[in-house]
Amino acid sequence: MTTSTKSISILSMIIVSMFVASTAFATNGYFTHGVGTKNKAMAGAGTAHPQDAIDVANNPAAAALVGKQVVAGIGLFSPIRDYTSSESMANGMGGAFTIGPNAIDSENEIFFIPNISASWQLGERSGVAVALYGRGGMDTEWQGGTASFEPLGPGTGVATLPGTYGGGKAGVNLSQAFLNFTFGRQELDGQLSWGVSAILAGQSFEAFGLENFAGFTETFASSGGMQMPANLSNNGHDNSFGGGAALGILWQPNPKFGIGVRYTSKMYMSKLDDYADLFANGGEFDIPANASIGIAYKPVDHVVLTFDVENIWYSDVDSIGNPVQNIFDCPTLNPGSMDTSGCLGGSNGAGFGWDDMTIFKLGVEYAASEAWTWRGGISYGEQPIGSDQMTFNILAPGIIETHVTAGFTRTQQNNNEWSLTFLYAPEKSVSGPNNFDPTQTIEFSMQEFELEFAYGWK
Repeated sequence: MTTSTKSISILSMIIVSMFVASTAFATNGYFTHGVGTKNKAMAGAGTAHPQDAIDVANNPAAAALVGKQVVAGIGLFSPIRDYTSSESMANGMGGAFTIGPNAIDSENEIFFIPNISASWQLGERSGVAVALYGRGGMDTEWQGGTASFEPLGPGTGVATLPGTYGGGKAGVNLSQAFLNFTFGRQELDGQLSWGVSAILAGQSFEAFGLENFAGFTETFASSGGMQMPANLSNNGHDNSFGGGAALGILWQPNPKFGIGVRYTSKMYMSKLDDYADLFANGGEFDIPANASIGIAYKPVDHVVLTFDVENIWYSDVDSIGNPVQNIFDCPTLNPGSMDTSGCLGGSNGAGFGWDDMTIFKLGVEYAASEAWTWRGGISYGEQPIGSDQMTFNILAPGIIETHVTAGFTRTQQNNNEWSLTFLYAPEKSVSGPNNFDPTQTIEFSMQEFELEFAYGWK
């Protein structure tokens, strides 16, 4: 089997597995801390230090620099999440929606995440690459607990029902995959490289246990309470597809120093029609734009230091950035209002209230010999969830702030190589009032581990 045939075969298998498998990422918000095993080992600090074909996801200029190769990887990712809700003074009365008191650990703590990339040279100065990887996603499943509220309105009697939101098992499953087609070229005798990527994106989403929010949807409110929403919860997996583009530049004026810049546009996605009553603007769930700038410096032979700053514009996607408080303008919660846009599914529908994230990443690489290269890194970014956005974010507690990473590459005599990286993200907790019962406090916590292996051949 030729290298090209082998690449296509593996690529096909991974495309299928990425869309079938349940995927969970929750590191920088819900983006991964890096893309590619070597890049992850340096905490994602690699905009100015491309090493593999998959680095076109970190800077498209890498396509002109990495030569002919194929790299395939698989990660074992473990997010550990829990939430607690305190005692309440309202206990579901007076229009309150009381959660518990509960103390629950999320199910689903082990996930396998594949990736593959291949690159080819087009003459001395140009190259192309294709890379398939996941960069975002979330998977939670909360079993047990109770919720208390008055189903027929204030003063009609409190019901206590099983599940975080009174609809039994609650959670979401969001998987995202990206396929980059990249062209890169060197200019100025190799000092300047640039690249451009066309990116195809696919995502799969499922939500369950949310049916008791039916009264807060635009469908219900605009019908005067006569029509129940059909696309809010428990509709299985729905898929959407779309795409965007990325641009990257890498300037290396000398062998010791480089500076890289990358911008990846928003991914404009088709709507999740089966969840049109949940997400803003009738099921719209685009993938936010992100950008990075980084430097690489080689103080001595065999050592490279890298530093990156990345920004993710979560607030530009209404379903992610809109605050939950928009829902309180919905006519079913505010009888004096005629505006349904803030209801779930509305054009300004309530969301998760995530802020933008800025992440600082520091990495180091040490080539101990021709056979062994060691890496390490640390990154930090303030998590995107405010303490006034607690109730819906039980579903998506992407609150990790610090990542500590380490890894290595073993190069064989035939120049094939295998790499390993390990991630530890220390526990982070956030607490604040229940948005639908301010007498109650909700707290959720999260920590993560990841072990990823990759094999590359030329």
